[in-house]
Amino acid sequence: MEENREGYGFVKILSIWIILFVVLALLPSIFRVSLGISHLYVKIIIKVLEWATLQIEEGVKKQKVLALENLISTGIIQREETSMEKEIAGHRRGHFSLADAMYFSKKGCEAVAEDEVTWRFYSEELVSWNLLSRTNANLHNVSWQLTIVWVFGILIRYCLLLPFRVCLTLFSILLLVFATTVVRQFPNGRVKCWLSNQVQMMCAALGVRSLGGLVHFHNRENRPQGGGICVANHTSPLDVLILASDGCYSLVSQTHGGLLGLVLRSCMQTTQHVLFERSELKDRHLVRKKIREHIADKAKLPVLIFPEGTCINNTSVMMFKKGSFEVGGTIYPVAIKYDPCFGDAFWNSTKHSFVTFVFNVMTSWAIVCNVWYLPPMVKEEGEDAVHFANRVKAVIAARGGMSVLPWDGGLKRKKVKESFKEEQQKKYCQIVTENGSMGNGSVC
Repeated sequence: MEENREGYGFVKILSIWIILFVVLALLPSIFRVSLGISHLYVKIIIKVLEWATLQIEEGVKKQKVLALENLISTGIIQREETSMEKEIAGHRRGHFSLADAMYFSKKGCEAVAEDEVTWRFYSEELVSWNLLSRTNANLHNVSWQLTIVWVFGILIRYCLLLPFRVCLTLFSILLLVFATTVVRQFPNGRVKCWLSNQVQMMCAALGVRSLGGLVHFHNRENRPQGGGICVANHTSPLDVLILASDGCYSLVSQTHGGLLGLVLRSCMQTTQHVLFERSELKDRHLVRKKIREHIADKAKLPVLIFPEGTCINNTSVMMFKKGSFEVGGTIYPVAIKYDPCFGDAFWNSTKHSFVTFVFNVMTSWAIVCNVWYLPPMVKEEGEDAVHFANRVKAVIAARGGMSVLPWDGGLKRKKVKESFKEEQQKKYCQIVTENGSMGNGSVC
C-alpha cells in the first residue's frame, strides 16, 4: 500500500511538472507570446539586488572604507589623448633626441600596467554585487541578512531553476534534432521552407527560455531582409540563439564539436549554412564566394555574420574584418547589449568549455539583453571595405553604448602582428625625417 502511495505521489509530481512545462514554456514558445512571468521575475530580482546594494553600502560605511562604487577600479593609468606626432615632435626643434625613447617606454609601461585590449576578453566588472558567488564570494559577510538572502538565492538557482532549465534545454535540443530530421524528408519548396523556419524559431525561443532569457527587441521594422547581410557585435553563442528566436538566418560560422556542433549540424539539415575552419585561409575565400552567391538570391534567408570573429565582453566593439563588407549587398546592422547584473553572457572560450559556459548561464539569475535593429546601410561610392566596416561598427557601438576599439579580436589567441609594430616605426621615422635630422630619410 505504501509503495502504491509513493508511486502515485511521484506520478502526481511528474504530472504537475509536465503541465507547468507545457503551459509556461512550450506553448508560449510555439506561439511566440509572453505570459509576463519573466518580466515579473526580473522586477523582483531588481528589487532584491537594490536592497543588497544598500546593505553592502551600509556595511562598507561601518567599516570606514570607500563607497561601493569606488571599490571597482576605474583605471590606474591617466591616458592623454594625444598622437605620437604631437608628443614627440611638439616638444623639440627639428633634431633627433635620445629622450624620444622615453615616449615608447612610457607607452610600454602603460600597456603592461593597464592595456585597453586584453581585459575586453574577461568578464565585465560589476558596479554592485549581483549575489552570485563567482562574481564576489566575500561580500555576503557584510551582514547576516545579506547572508540569508544569498543562501536562499543559491537554493532557488540550483535546486529550482537549474533542473527546470536543464530539462527545457534537453527538450529543445531533442525537438530540434527530431523536427529537422522530419522536415528534411519534405520535398524542396515553400512548405519545407516555412516548416524549417518555424521549427528553428520555435526551438530558438525555447532555448532562450531555458537559459532564463528576457530579450527586448527594438525597431523591428529594420529587421534583415532576404538577400542581405546581418552584422552584429559578438559576445557569446547566445547572440545566435537570441536573434534566431525573432527571425531566421543563414549562419556563417567556424565548425564546432560537442554540443554546439550537434545543434549546428541539426540546423544544416533544413537550412543552408556556411561553416569553415578558422585556420584555413582557402576556406575564407570560399566563404566569401558562397556569401556573394547567397545574397544574389533575394528569396534566400539573410546571412548572419559576426565580423569581430571572436567573443568580446560586451563593453566594446573591436575591429570588424573587412571580408564581410567586400561582397556587396545591403548590410543590416544589429546592436546587442547584455545587462551583466543578472548574469554574465560573455563566453571566454580560451578559459571555459561550452558546457561550463552553459552551466554558468543556467545558474545565473537570468540573461537580460536589448537588441536594436538599425537602418540598413550600403557602401558609398568610392568607399573601400575598411572604411565601410568602420562606419558600420561605429553605428553599432553608439547604439549599444559600447566603446570603439581599432584592435583585432584575434589578439585573444595571437600575438600582435608585426605590421602594427612596423606602423609605429614608420610613424617615428617620418617624424624624424620631416624635421630634417636624418637627411633624406634613406635609413628608413
